[in-house]
Amino acid sequence: MNGILIIDKPSDWTSHDVIAKLRVVLGIKRIGHGGTLDPMATGVLPIFIGRATRAAEFCENADKEYIAALRPGMVTDTQDITGNVLRNSRVSVSTQEILDVIPRFIGMQKQIPPMYSAIKIGGKKLYELARRGVEVERPARDIFISDIELLDHSDNEVILRISCSKGTYIRTICHDIGEALGIGAAMSSLRRTVAGAFTLEMAHTLDEIIEASKKDGIGKYVLPVDSLFNHFPPLTLSDENAGKCINGVPISISDITNGSYRLYRTDGEFMAVANINAVGIIPPQSDEFDIINRNIV
Repeated sequence: MNGILIIDKPSDWTSHDVIAKLRVVLGIKRIGHGGTLDPMATGVLPIFIGRATRAAEFCENADKEYIAALRPGMVTDTQDITGNVLRNSRVSVSTQEILDVIPRFIGMQKQIPPMYSAIKIGGKKLYELARRGVEVERPARDIFISDIELLDHSDNEVILRISCSKGTYIRTICHDIGEALGIGAAMSSLRRTVAGAFTLEMAHTLDEIIEASKKDGIGKYVLPVDSLFNHFPPLTLSDENAGKCINGVPISISDITNGSYRLYRTDGEFMAVANINAVGIIPPQSDEFDIINRNIV
């Protein structure tokens, strides 16, 4: 079996827990995911099966969207409510104050990863050091926040929709917004609603998949690998050009706009993602011609 399964990850499961469960239930060894979610988080977790695992990196690098809740007045060592409470007080913040702060966090910026993260420094995962009470300097990383929308606001909770780039720590955004407001804040819930081309409406619960595996199988839930690239236009190659690509022979494409395309054979079989410019397509030198976005001019 090859393809992509969109799971609505339950709370208190790690992304690895989901993979381990599906590996046993489905009897599939070659399986991976397209972007880690913290245990407390729920929502869109793309699962890549079989040869589709080669495409997982494209999903990991894609933009994401989240619905996050933050609790005003609470500060913890993990920047979410699962951590040790460092400060907790009753505070009041107005909607206008929140709206005034939000624009500071939109656009390209530097973000310092939290100590409770899986990033390695000196060969050690940060959360391992944090659990021993050790704090080290972390280099800031470039992230991009395309949008933050205030969805709801009460004395106890602020709900935000956040669209962002790969590598963004939403709990750090919540923490930093609290600091900018001068009251502190900790993330109280997180739900991923979009991961690249995949949305929550496409997702299925683990229970659904487990139940289907016992009956008619999960075939109807598995998306083809090219669904990951639906934002690129399709391009069907002639049999001659498809054969040339497979054998590493450069081909020329005329009368077509430069850009990225999904390549198909005449029978509809998905071949690759390729960049096309005035020179044409130069195929990758690879035994497997499934998914490419490199070695292209």
